[in-house]
This record gives sequence, structure tokens and C-alpha cells, in this order.
Amino acid sequence: MYVPAHFDEPSQDVLHDLIEKDPLGILITHGSSGLDANHIPFELDRMTGDHGTLRCHVARNNPVWQDIATGDEVLVVFRSADAYISPNWYPSKHEFHKQVPTWNYIVAHAHGQVTVHDDERYVRRNVAKLTHRHEANQPLPWKMGDAPREFIDTMVKAIVGLEIKITRLVGKAKLSQNKELRDIRGAAETLTSHGEQKVGQAMLAAAEQKSGRADR
Repeated sequence: MYVPAHFDEPSQDVLHDLIEKDPLGILITHGSSGLDANHIPFELDRMTGDHGTLRCHVARNNPVWQDIATGDEVLVVFRSADAYISPNWYPSKHEFHKQVPTWNYIVAHAHGQVTVHDDERYVRRNVAKLTHRHEANQPLPWKMGDAPREFIDTMVKAIVGLEIKITRLVGKAKLSQNKELRDIRGAAETLTSHGEQKVGQAMLAAAEQKSGRADR
């Protein structure tokens, strides 16, 4: 991924937060059948490995777990938010007319080595953790014990676990940081008024950060 210095997000904690808040990643592999991409929810273990470890499961019928082998290099892409930016939202455009459209976004790329776990105990534990995390905010959280044991046993046998030790974590927050402060704020406020809160608020935060550096 091309990351100009002004769009670089170097904080591992910030990138870990992004993954936990937006855990549906795109697993990109290059196995025996060539390039493949699968959309999978991941569970992040921050404490295992220098950059953390990702865990997930796929359907046994999904050929990805047989196309790759333990130790293969893979990439997982996580997207937090994105939004189109019109030149008309920049105050400077109305003075100098030197702006063009762009697209802002916040992403994390997790590079790592995969381990295939065709192991019922591993899969059951992983599914339980993933379920517990995403059911936590429900009024009456669902748990695996709510379903008949035989049903859960059948479902667990139909999936395979994947574990990815992250070897490199790259983040990019493209939030118009290369623009004037008034342009960042102008576009951010317009986005927010259009309901694009996530990118809009992130741009406002970027503007404040840039303003703080300018005041030093």
C-alpha cells in the first residue's frame, strides 16, 4: 500500500482499535489456485506476537484452507470508513479554483503468516470467543449453550480455523491532512452534515492535530 508520510498511521494501538471496532477483514491469499479474497470476521489477540495475532474460521467447503499451507504469507485488509470529498467543500476552491475530487478513508493492512487449524477444540474455542465479543451488547446475549449440543457439534465440524501471526501492520488515514486547515475543516463539517460522521469526525481530529503542530 502506498502511504505518503502525511497519511501514515504509525500507532499500533490505534490500528488494533480499528481492527477491533471493524473486525470484518478481507483475507487475501495466493495459494495453489492463485489469488483469492475472502470476507471474514476476525478476533484480535493483542498480546500474542510482536504485532498481535488474528484468529478466524471458514466453512470447510471453502477451498481457501486447502489452497494455502501453514507458514504461507497472507494479507488481511480492514476498512474503518471512507467517503467521497467534493472540491466544492474546500473554502479555498471558491477563491482559487485549484482543487479536485478525492476519496478519504481509514484502513489497516495486517501482513502475516497463517496457520491452518483443522482442530475441533481450537475452532470451538475461537467461535465461543467471537460470539461472546459480539453478543456482549445484546439485551440477552446468545451463547453456544443456547442451542442443542448435537446441533453445535455438527456446525463446529463444518468449519476450519485459521490463525495469522501479524508480522507487519500498516495503517493509512487519508483525511486531507495535505490541505489547508480551513479546507480540512470545511470538508469535514460538510461530511458530518451529510451523515458521514466517522470520516467527518476523524478529519476534524486531524485538523486539530495539524493545528497543534503549527502552533509549536
